Amino acid sequence: MNGTVVELAIPCPKRGPIVFKGFTVGFHPRSSEVVYNGLTQLGFEQLHHGFSFPSEQIHVSLYLSAMSSFADLVGKPTFRVNPMKGLDVMLTGSGANGAVPTALSPTVLNVNWICEIIRSNPYVVNVSIPVAGYDPIEFTLTKECGYTQEKESDSMRGWATFGIISCIFIVFSSLLCCGGFIYRSRVEHQDGLHALPGMTTVSAFLDAVGRPRGYLRAGDPSGNHSSQVSWENTSVTTPAAQRTNDGRYGTI
Repeated sequence: MNGTVVELAIPCPKRGPIVFKGFTVGFHPRSSEVVYNGLTQLGFEQLHHGFSFPSEQIHVSLYLSAMSSFADLVGKPTFRVNPMKGLDVMLTGSGANGAVPTALSPTVLNVNWICEIIRSNPYVVNVSIPVAGYDPIEFTLTKECGYTQEKESDSMRGWATFGIISCIFIVFSSLLCCGGFIYRSRVEHQDGLHALPGMTTVSAFLDAVGRPRGYLRAGDPSGNHSSQVSWENTSVTTPAAQRTNDGRYGTI
């Protein structure tokens, strides 16, 4: 009895997604709130974003990890902003530079976004991470813009200028102090603290501040006069007091 073999050919005009298993994205090194096992979690899908980050949160750090044997397949992430104007977005960190993410050493993808325009609806940021031989990892982050914000570079520029001026002033003062010390020690032949510039002024100030009030020096003529008058009064009244005492008690 001869068997009949039937071959069926099923056309596949569109292949299914190739999931990069073992890849996770989370807000902590060992978490997977955004992507778990290569699949985007609910709330971070492109069409169904669950929540938005508030206006005051200008940094979001994402931790990427993958299986060590397939970590080399992960490429540099890209992003798209909708609408395109009004939100300044920049990706930084080891994850943005193309570092290899592993389970033991996850890479960090920092999403820095600044609101330039006030908008009632949140901005949508679509992040795509390419993987060689697999479908890209895609997830969505949304950002509210209730008020405009300034870049950190603009706000820190004044402090940077102040720091540079302070450093220049400290270096210049140190050189001036060292030069004055060498000059006074070698030319004026002064030793110790007296050779430091400005010590004469400081000593005079401390002497004026630390001098007790009401104290008169020995060389002060007014002080000598007062002391002399007191002494003369004492010397004059002493014989009178003796005579009074002699008259009161009498003599034998």
